[in-house]
Amino acid sequence: MRHRVKGRKLGRNASHRHAMFRNMASSLIRTVRVEDGEPNSPKVAGRIVTTVPKAKELRPYVERLVTMARKAATHQEAADEFSTTAERNSPEWKQWRTSDQWQKWNQAIAPAVALRRRAFALLRDEEALDILFDELAERFQDRPGGYTRIVRLAQRRLGDAGEQALIEFVGERDRVRKKRSAPVVVDSAPAKTEKAPEPSTEPQASAAEDSGGEETETAKED
Repeated sequence: MRHRVKGRKLGRNASHRHAMFRNMASSLIRTVRVEDGEPNSPKVAGRIVTTVPKAKELRPYVERLVTMARKAATHQEAADEFSTTAERNSPEWKQWRTSDQWQKWNQAIAPAVALRRRAFALLRDEEALDILFDELAERFQDRPGGYTRIVRLAQRRLGDAGEQALIEFVGERDRVRKKRSAPVVVDSAPAKTEKAPEPSTEPQASAAEDSGGEETETAKED
């Protein structure tokens, strides 16, 4: 039983799986930078098509890389306070190199360098690494997670009829659902109740008088 064993084997051994995820992650990241007229350029930037199990395994692999790039960008901004704009090997740069500012810059930039090396160990692609730390880190700087999405496709793969899906970076081509506004409740003014007219006693009195007159007339006749 596979207790406490995470992930799918996908019909491959460990080294084959790592190589496959490395290549797929590099392909996904490199599609972000699309140049016009380049051969074999992707139709849609930041998207690749694969099978559903592979997409589910690739998603945490890529999101871990984006998280590294986001953390490195934070350390890079902190180190920029102690950096210099002087040209390398110039007298100003050599003076900065021997000052306390360089020591502070070195301590501040060390975590960013370590994160970049860890990401390169997972990608092994310089171009994909530059895109990851230069473009994707800036795009997802204010996003705490969920950098990719998986969309299942209706068309199955030719050959084995495997279920296909596309995995892409969020932030572009997002379909935002508009929330329905709650109906406005207006307090209606209370309806004015008209008082019912008081019953008049005049007809009853006249009827009583008529009946009294008839009784006197009959008494006289008797």
